[in-house]
Formats: sequence, structure tokens, C-alpha cells
Amino acid sequence: MRFILPVLLFISASLNAQLRWKNVNSDFGSLPPSVNVFKTTDSLSSRPFVAYYIEAKLSDRQLDFSTQVGNGKRYSPSEFYTMEDSPLVVVNGTFFSFQTNQNLNTVIREGKMVAYNVPALKSKNGDSFYYPTRSAIGITRDRRVDVAWLFTDTAKQWPYAFQQRPIVAKGKTPDPSFEDLSTLDNWRWWRMYTAIGGGPVLLQDGKVTITNRQEQMFVNGLNDRHPRTAMGYTKKGKLIILMIEGRAPGIADGATLLQEAQILQSLGCVEALNLDGGGSSCMLVNGQITINPSDKTGQRQVPAVFMIKWIKNPASR
Repeated sequence: MRFILPVLLFISASLNAQLRWKNVNSDFGSLPPSVNVFKTTDSLSSRPFVAYYIEAKLSDRQLDFSTQVGNGKRYSPSEFYTMEDSPLVVVNGTFFSFQTNQNLNTVIREGKMVAYNVPALKSKNGDSFYYPTRSAIGITRDRRVDVAWLFTDTAKQWPYAFQQRPIVAKGKTPDPSFEDLSTLDNWRWWRMYTAIGGGPVLLQDGKVTITNRQEQMFVNGLNDRHPRTAMGYTKKGKLIILMIEGRAPGIADGATLLQEAQILQSLGCVEALNLDGGGSSCMLVNGQITINPSDKTGQRQVPAVFMIKWIKNPASR
């Protein structure tokens, strides 16, 4: 049964005041010339605000963009940092189940899917299911980046990817096949070498395009302020990782999905997506934290991370 899509949300983006970013590379030890770290403490919509972003040159072969999963367990970013031999950058990514530690979004590591999207969501009214296509950001072997809406099948090597819009379908089975989407939209196999999923999409073709309803994520939470993790890329070949601190009264109030999208747009991103935020938001650079995690116990344990490793002698790989 086909589910009719609501209109995608296109919003003209303009920050109340342009954020001023300061290069803070010196706070994080030795960095390659192709990686820079920036920080702002400017207020956002007259509220206290703290954020960091990293820009990394995709063409630099001394940078290895990778992921790792916990294989049924969750670890803090610092634990991943230790287990993965001290990556340059470690950042949280997917949403997950606290009960089972299961990733609820796609993760691709070295060309292999190691985690899958949640296949179906129970409708609150009746016995039907929604089949959302949730978003991910991926990097190919030759360093091309893409954000797409995906449908994953554990029997398939690659995800089904939609480039123009997410597909939302309904049906009776909790374990749908691709045919259950009943869509005529064009799709392609998403052959990425590295990828991590989350949602919703925030930018498409340089425009603010928030597909929270279509991805069934934060359906009524467009204006909620939280700590945020997001990723995107620019026309100039830079990967952008944005971290927004929040839930710290008087210090950092976080940001809405719209504000998050606007910030990424102001940084030159052409496509971008939101990743798991709240207490999960955490980014390490050379093992040092950037934003302060909002959980009272510190870094939350997560089942997947995105990493940038600094390979100082790539010819030896």
C-alpha cells in the first residue's frame, strides 16, 4: 500500500546573527594541515551557545575516513579511541536501542554493511507499519561524498538509495522487502566504502530541506533544542562535522533542527544530515573532548562511531 508523502520542508535559512568561528587547532595537539577545528561561543537567537566543527580535506590520502561498531555492545567514544589505536577524530553517529544495543541506522565499514536501518515502525493507530527510508552519509573509495535516503535488506550487499526524496510506505508486514515500498521512484545501489546513518536530512542541493516527518524522526520536534551531531560536505571537497553543546543552563542551550541546518548551510555544505544527538553527542580530537557531553555521567556509550585516522605514511598501507 502506497503512503502519500507530505510536502518536503523547504525553508529559507538565515541565522539571526552570523556566528563567528575561531580556529582552535592549538587546543588539540598535532593536526595534519588538511584538518582544522573551529569553535564559537556566540549566542544563537539570544540564547547561550557553544559549538565546534571540523573541516577535513577529503582528497588528502593521509586521512582515512572510517567507522566502527560495537558488535552487540556499546562503548564510549574514549573507549573506541583506545580500541582503534588513537584515531585523530572520533564522533558518535547512529541512533540505537538502549535495550538491545542495536544500531537503528546503516553503517558501512570497508565496503561492507555492518549495521542496517530499522525496517519498519509500528503505527500508533491500527496494526499497520511504516517503512521509512532513513538517511546516511557515505564516502566512496575515490573520496566522493553523498547523502541519500536508504532502504536496507540484510540479504543484499548494498543499500537501495533514493537521491531526490525519501520514500514512506505502509503495509502489514513488520519485515518488508523492497517490493513492499511499492514505489516507482528511481533508485540505485549505494556502493559506499564508508558510511554512517542517522536522520533527518537537513540540506539538499544547498537548500534547507528537513525531512523529519518522512523519515519518521522527531516528527513534532522541529523546534526542540538539544545537543546535536551532524555531518555534511562542501563543493570544495571538505567534510564538515558539527557538534553543538546543549542542556547546560546558562552555558549552552543547544539548537533546533532548523538552526542546525542553517549553521551547516552557512558553512558551505551542499548536503548534510542530523545524527544521534542529546546525551550521545560527543566528539574527540586527538582523544580530547570538544563539547561537554550532556549526560551527568559523561560520555554515553554508543554502538557505532565515525572516525578520521591520520595515516602519516599512506604509501605503506
